[in-house]
Amino acid sequence: MTLWGLGNIILIVVVIPVLLALLSRVLGALERIRGAADDALAGGVALIGEIDGAPELLATTDQTIPSMAVSISGPSMPTPCLPGASCPTTR
Repeated sequence: MTLWGLGNIILIVVVIPVLLALLSRVLGALERIRGAADDALAGGVALIGEIDGAPELLATTDQTIPSMAVSISGPSMPTPCLPGASCPTTR
């Protein structure tokens, strides 16, 4: 019977406080992770408002690209000459 009593005292004095300390550390880390996840969710929700205008921006880009291609390859740009090739001279 004395061994049972000694085991119970060790359980109460040593094991239970160690388990409570470990549980406290795990729950603290869980709260920090939950806070970070909430911040990430709030940031994602805020970005949804920025995505709403994407179709209009893509339509603008689709209209701009052909006009830029025409101006780059238009007659105002000089024709590049490779070394050793006969190049037209402009005056």
